[in-house]
Amino acid sequence: MSDIAERERTLASRLRLAVVRLNRRLRVQSSDSKITLSQLSALSCLHKAGAMTPGELAAKEGVQPPSMTRVIAALEDAGLVARRAHPTDGRQAIVELTDAGHRRIEEEVSVRERWLDQQLADLDAEERTVLCRAAEIIDRLASR
Repeated sequence: MSDIAERERTLASRLRLAVVRLNRRLRVQSSDSKITLSQLSALSCLHKAGAMTPGELAAKEGVQPPSMTRVIAALEDAGLVARRAHPTDGRQAIVELTDAGHRRIEEEVSVRERWLDQQLADLDAEERTVLCRAAEIIDRLASR
C-alpha cells in the first residue's frame, strides 16, 4: 500500500472514530433518557423537514417502514407527534410534531449545544476555525 493510500485509510479510520466518539458524548447529554435515539432522530427529521407520511419519514431516516411505524407509535404515545388524515390519499396519514414535540426537540438541541459550546470555549481561535471548516466538509460528505 502506498504512503498516500495508508494516510487516507488512517484519516478515514481516525475521522470515523472521532465522529463516533463525539456522537456518543453528545447522546449522553440528553435531557431525558426515556427517548431512544431512533425516536429522537425521527423527531429531529420532522422538526427540520416538517410533516410527512410515515413512508417518507422511514425513507429519510433510512429504516424500513415497520420500524418507523413502531417509532411513530411510541412518539404518539408520548404525545410528541400526532397523525392526521392525508389531504389527498385516504390510505395515508401525515405525521407531525405536536407542541410538546417541538419543545422536546428544542430542549434536546439546547442541552447538547450548551455542552458542545462549553467544550469549544476551551479551544483557541485557530482550533475553532479548523473545526468550522471541518464541519462544512463533514456536512458535505454526509449529504452525498
